[in-house]
Amino acid sequence: MDASSRQAESSPPVYSQTARRFHWWSALIVLIMIPLGIVMSYEGPAFKLSDVTTGRMNSAHKLIGFILFWLIVARLFNRLRNGAPRDEPSLTALQKGAAHATHWSLYVLLLAVPLSGWIGVSLYGAREIFGLFSLPPLSGVDQPLSDKVFVWHFWGAMLILALAAIHIGAALFHHFVRHDGVLRRMLPSLTRTRS
Repeated sequence: MDASSRQAESSPPVYSQTARRFHWWSALIVLIMIPLGIVMSYEGPAFKLSDVTTGRMNSAHKLIGFILFWLIVARLFNRLRNGAPRDEPSLTALQKGAAHATHWSLYVLLLAVPLSGWIGVSLYGAREIFGLFSLPPLSGVDQPLSDKVFVWHFWGAMLILALAAIHIGAALFHHFVRHDGVLRRMLPSLTRTRS
């Protein structure tokens, strides 16, 4: 066995290129969606948004959320079909458990929050996007119930934000303090994939 083969075996594998693309596209969309949702639902005087602007932001939020839902479905299918690389060898059992719990909680929330938004706009009767088309209905119209669904939608988004902050903080801690390969496994520039 030559030196390059021994190094390949000893180096922990990274996520596949497809998994990394799913990860970074999901992260980008969430970074757009949460501020967009907060601003469009804000009713105070600070932003001074017109009804037209708010309507366009609502349409964009619905459309991007619909795309995010199906992106996460595809991402989850890819993960279940192809698996993930083995854990970073330097992690303790507790760290591995926390990482897996965070990852799977994010998967659940990244499905549940867009789905709750879709249910909410169906219940509210506001499925139209930019006046061009409408999302398929997931329920009949029940505006009082939609208000309750949107509360859950909001708090689910806040939970995504909290878990994402923990996830990012942990990745940066591993990279800059522990100097291990946790962050490098998901960086988009890497070419070596999971074995």
